[in-house]
Amino acid sequence: MPLKSEDRRHYRSIGHHLRPIILIGASGLSPAVLEEVERALNDHELIKVKIAGEDRQARQALSAELVAATGAEQVQSIGRTLLIVRRVSQPNPRLSNILRHSGGA
Repeated sequence: MPLKSEDRRHYRSIGHHLRPIILIGASGLSPAVLEEVERALNDHELIKVKIAGEDRQARQALSAELVAATGAEQVQSIGRTLLIVRRVSQPNPRLSNILRHSGGA
């Protein structure tokens, strides 16, 4: 289900203060990187990912591949930084960026 515009705006406001926790380098989406993204999404729900590379189209393709592989929704993409979200059924209130920064909205 696509994100509503008010949800996207809310997630962008939370994501503004987050640091990238996943860095994708020249090797691209290796199984280890995908495993780490899965873990981060399960723990934090809303994460920033930094994608290395000079080619804009290659970064966009990698972003689309990451979103498709994880089942997440792309909230925002600015330059080399991607903000993605995937809600979980029972988030951990101590780890979830959505719950910690918005009171559970």
